Amino acid sequence: MGELITDNYLNEERFAIQFAGGKFRMKQWGRIKIINELKLRKVSPYSIRIALQEIDEENYLQTLQKLACAKWQSLKNEHYMIREAKTTRYLIQKGYEPLFIKSVISDIRKK
Repeated sequence: MGELITDNYLNEERFAIQFAGGKFRMKQWGRIKIINELKLRKVSPYSIRIALQEIDEENYLQTLQKLACAKWQSLKNEHYMIREAKTTRYLIQKGYEPLFIKSVISDIRKK
């Protein structure tokens, strides 16, 4: 075990970076969900912070916008308040921050 650590095969920081990047790119998870999953795996707060810094802010917001628009369009037969509630719930479940969600949904409603 010690040899694996010294050879850098077992590296918590590297694991956290790969985990966060993969879950964001492949499953389009938000920061909150990524943080919670890394905490469940007992990753240190320092490694979590480093991993989240690897997620590009512009790409993060574009992904949130894309997910919100897709969900909004899938609910086009619903009343606008129900549509907004379901879209918000979906994005919170994906792990995105409520402030960002509110901003994105207000932009969508203006269109």
